[in-house]
Amino acid sequence: MKFLEKLDKAAEKNNSLLCIGLDINLDQVPQSVLNKEDPIYIFNREIVNATKDLVCAYKPNIAFYEMYGIYGLSSLIKTIELILGTGIPVILDAKRGDIGHSSAAYAKSAFEVYKADAATVNPYLGKDSIEPFMEYQDKGVFVLCLTSNPGAKDFQSTVYKEVAERVMEWNKYGNCGLVVGATKPEELKEIREKVEDLPILIPGIGTQGGDIASTVKYGVNKDGNRAIINSSRSIIYASREDNFAEAAHEAAKDLRDNINQYRWAK
Repeated sequence: MKFLEKLDKAAEKNNSLLCIGLDINLDQVPQSVLNKEDPIYIFNREIVNATKDLVCAYKPNIAFYEMYGIYGLSSLIKTIELILGTGIPVILDAKRGDIGHSSAAYAKSAFEVYKADAATVNPYLGKDSIEPFMEYQDKGVFVLCLTSNPGAKDFQSTVYKEVAERVMEWNKYGNCGLVVGATKPEELKEIREKVEDLPILIPGIGTQGGDIASTVKYGVNKDGNRAIINSSRSIIYASREDNFAEAAHEAAKDLRDNINQYRWAK
């Protein structure tokens, strides 16, 4: 199944535009989980099982697994395998971008080793740096366009429009999308108007302070879809006690329902 089909199916089934970022940090998980043999996987498994009926996607950021070495990466593979069994798409947040054989190797890693449904990429090196990802025609490729961090203004504010235009041109397989931060609502509106039905991955809700109402209003397409609104820490660390999974469920449900309040507003 192509990525967009899988995304749309999950969004419809769960009536959700919510994406949960699985940004693991063992310093923030309950001691009862740390005492287990594989705490990263155990924690993720409980979060996924508690929220899989509330999301349209999951987004593990590879950095939070790489910092634990081979163990972390092994747990990431197991986590993705678990999620794939639910039918929910996995977006591997890796922000890859390199040239030639290096980029091809990164693409093979994301899609054949980790088996993610989609990956984030950095377009700074140009089309040939992300083309190996796009060649996986059933996979999604989310190109960084305008991120939510303060430093985005250093370079991105002058080129984000061109990035959006180029991605539209490059989208010959229909598997491209953009990353646009929730902290840039006016630019998000402008980008959505430009790219029409392209999926937009939108980080910055929750801890980073993005506004839900404007994110939904400006992020969705004309049918109220194709916005993938990510929240990480405010959901998975809603509690640091043994009830963390239940707390994550409640936080995810509240955010999903809040998003839908604006999504279907007339």
